[in-house]
Amino acid sequence: MKHRTALSWIVAAGVTFGMAVACGGNPPPEPAPTGPSEEELAQMRADSIRQAQAAEEARQRAEEARRRAEQARQAAIQRARDVLQQRVFFDYDKSDITPQARQILQRKAEILRASPQVQLRLAGHADERGSNEYNMALGSRRAESVKNFFVSFGLNGDRFSTVSYGEERPLVNGHNEDAWAQNRRVEFEITAGADQINPPSSSQ
Repeated sequence: MKHRTALSWIVAAGVTFGMAVACGGNPPPEPAPTGPSEEELAQMRADSIRQAQAAEEARQRAEEARRRAEQARQAAIQRARDVLQQRVFFDYDKSDITPQARQILQRKAEILRASPQVQLRLAGHADERGSNEYNMALGSRRAESVKNFFVSFGLNGDRFSTVSYGEERPLVNGHNEDAWAQNRRVEFEITAGADQINPPSSSQ
């Protein structure tokens, strides 16, 4: 009886062992997951979106800065052009540069130094008193006086042409001192380099 029980146990053990061998032992463990998890993927997407938004905001700030810089540059150029075209006035029957005119001409000279391509026509004028011939000569002396002022600042005289209109082109029609004072003048016309005005750094 004991022998049969032992034999039965051995047979059962053998069958179990055989089944284990046939099945290759214990089933292999499931492979560990590879790559980022869903949470990590979501975080990566959020980080990518934030980076793209930050880059776009930086681009927009840079573009706005460039736009403002260009606006400032154009405004400085316009101010310089206005200075170059600003009239200067003279005392009665005089071609001497007045202190007020000197300040204006000095500002012009600074711009002209920074803008070597710019050339000007200097047009001299006189009020109605005196003969036409005298006023024509007076207008010429005033234009030449302005040209000599620029040359004294080291600017090439070839950049300036002069013309006189005498009393022929009054700025103000009138027969009183207020009108005459405004007609005793030199006007400035940019004849070359209008698109190459380069304001000095102090004007920008």
